[in-house]
Amino acid sequence: MDIKLDPSRDDLPLMANTSHILVKHYVLDLDVDFESQIIEGTIVLFFESGNKFKKQSSSTEETYPSESNEACKFRTAEPCHIPVTNTRTVSSKMGYNDFVICGKGEKDTSGKDGNHDNQEQASGISSSKYCCDTGNHGSEDFLLVLDCCDLSVLKVEEVDVAAVPGIEKFTRSPKLRNQIVRELVALPADRWREQLDYYARCSQAPGCGELLFDIDTWSLQIRKTGAQTATDFPHAIRIRYTTKPQGRSVTWTSDQSGRPCVYTMGSPINNRALFPCQEPPVAMSTWQATVRAAASFVVLMSGENSAKPTQLREGCSSWHYYVTMPMPASTFTIAVGSWTETKPEICSSNDLATERSFSPFEADFRYVGVCGHMEYPCRFQNASATTQEIIPHRVFAPVCLKGACQETLLPLIPPCLSAAHSVLGTHPFSRLDVLIVPANFPSLGMASPHLVFLSQSTLTGMSQLCGTRLCHEIAHAWFGLAIGARDWTEEWLSEGFATHLEDVFWAKAQQQLAPDETQEQQELRACLRWRRLQDEVRNSPEDMQVLRPNKEKTGHVSDSGSSVIKHGLNPEKVFMQVHYLKGYFLLRFLAKRLGDDTYFSFLRKFVHTFHGQLILSQDFLQMLLESIPEERRLELSVENIFRDWLETSGIPQPLQRERLAGAECGLARQVSAEVAKWVRVNRRPRKRKRKETEVLEKLLPDQLVLLLEHLLEQKTMNPRTLQRLERTYHLSEQDAEVRHRWCELVVKHKYTKAYRNVERFLQEDQGLCNFQASKSVWNKRRLCTRARGGT
Repeated sequence: MDIKLDPSRDDLPLMANTSHILVKHYVLDLDVDFESQIIEGTIVLFFESGNKFKKQSSSTEETYPSESNEACKFRTAEPCHIPVTNTRTVSSKMGYNDFVICGKGEKDTSGKDGNHDNQEQASGISSSKYCCDTGNHGSEDFLLVLDCCDLSVLKVEEVDVAAVPGIEKFTRSPKLRNQIVRELVALPADRWREQLDYYARCSQAPGCGELLFDIDTWSLQIRKTGAQTATDFPHAIRIRYTTKPQGRSVTWTSDQSGRPCVYTMGSPINNRALFPCQEPPVAMSTWQATVRAAASFVVLMSGENSAKPTQLREGCSSWHYYVTMPMPASTFTIAVGSWTETKPEICSSNDLATERSFSPFEADFRYVGVCGHMEYPCRFQNASATTQEIIPHRVFAPVCLKGACQETLLPLIPPCLSAAHSVLGTHPFSRLDVLIVPANFPSLGMASPHLVFLSQSTLTGMSQLCGTRLCHEIAHAWFGLAIGARDWTEEWLSEGFATHLEDVFWAKAQQQLAPDETQEQQELRACLRWRRLQDEVRNSPEDMQVLRPNKEKTGHVSDSGSSVIKHGLNPEKVFMQVHYLKGYFLLRFLAKRLGDDTYFSFLRKFVHTFHGQLILSQDFLQMLLESIPEERRLELSVENIFRDWLETSGIPQPLQRERLAGAECGLARQVSAEVAKWVRVNRRPRKRKRKETEVLEKLLPDQLVLLLEHLLEQKTMNPRTLQRLERTYHLSEQDAEVRHRWCELVVKHKYTKAYRNVERFLQEDQGLCNFQASKSVWNKRRLCTRARGGT
């Protein structure tokens, strides 16, 4: 079942056979070992089999039938054995010896080749008879396929849930283990606490028989002799495993204070190198996790509870998190490090009242509307939670950034959360942790359930970059998490919405802005994004500019449930923003056509209808158009939007026409006037000192970005002009977006006096280098080497 892919251009496989059996809950029990840079322990998976989970939220499921042979395209008969070199190293600079290693599990004794299979592997469990159909084999055994990569699996066994005291309350046949699990996963939402308790008890039950397993590059395959169908297969299994230091789902590094840390950084392969799981988004599950680490570490995780450490023994602590809202396993996030919490200097009683947490246990479930998702303790059905403008929140960072967080980030969170609530209504999640991640984080931010990562680049300059990025990540709570894409190639359903909403949230968060100021700022940001989109279309492959690349096959999976993510392993994809930008312009186009009041009124209705579910593009577009009287649709149709916006490369024609016909906004005109002044300054011959005649205006950060982009179009700029430019606007003290363009000017015109700015940017703003990559970024890397005296 091994897949041979070219990682420079090929798609990412989702191997799990989710059409036959679904994981409903994960229980992780893990130890974090910084000395060897591995995470080890067990994961217990609780399954549900049968047809009832196949129901999709999308109204178009029957329109596009699945293709039965797709799974066969990427499975081979031979197991994969990839030698793994020992990459474990200890750095004295990171101070590993300062930290106690605790909670060791079973040691890996299988050798150095990275393969940890039982003796049955040699007998050919991965033979061709298991190659395609992993469902009912007739006389063959059912084969469970999990997404798995860069993991060492030591043991797989069935869990004897019938041995748990008190478990008989769930079934009249206490000896039937699968029936016990079926009853446990089917408990109603108001018994969530009891359900979590019994999941935990079952996860600690003894094993009752080892299972045969095999690992290849992309999957873990498990079978039980004699279990011929998914219904017969054990519904609770335990997998003992370790991660590998080079595993691609987590990053082992040092924080800005030089202390070791590890975190999930949004890898293209998601979490399959952190734990074996079902990656396809349809496999929505809950989870709970216990993580042990040295007592000096703080463990943050996507969880509903604000976990506190439990002291186990000297030098070792345990942290426990859980979620009750089913979500794809890809949204699981963890960060372990010597983080320090940043708290406000003064906290009023009014703030405490506003931010009071409403846990599912306390919730008053007075229904405010019928939800369409699977049953779970939903905040949209909690009358108290629906009025909560600001959810409880915490801020964590390396100790050296505590002051910057307190000054810049902490004051922004309440107004941004309140603004989001005023636009979309009920916060889908009950609390929020925000972590400033290490400098090597490859983006400006990343949102997960209850946990947001922000780059340190957001803390510099004025508050705008921090505020807008925070609003972007907060928007993902609704679009990307509470409402997810059923087909991951439709990234615009997450990133387009978050980009459009960040402007709306940020405008409301800045309460002192007049409506005309808000409009001007949003038009200026649209101008910047338009320039960025044009640049992206010019410099990226056409087939990667399409928002719905699978077209009418969007949402298709094989009979087993496996599928591929188009361009999922293409390294260029990491640097592209086409889903952000074209998605943003589509939503802006629709909002303009309908009017803001009509559009955002619909958006709240859409959120209430589809939260907790997976969607395709047509779900959003059909509901939008159906909510508008036919005479006001202005020739809009799902088919036209697919054709003009989602299924073609390049610039959408309606957007092209709009930008050509539109007048430049006032803030952009002011920038154009300043550009003309600087061009005149640059053309002046060098003479004796005389009084400068040009009067230069003070500019907003976004105006500075636009100014520098215009100046980048000039063929030459002399050092005297660049020096004055830097001093006039204090460019080295501006936010990272401005400094990014300034560094490009420095590189282009070889302004050696500012090479130190380039070196600082590359060291401290790696997230922005990746997020807004351009050819000049790589030039800057070479320049930085020359500036340090390298080759």
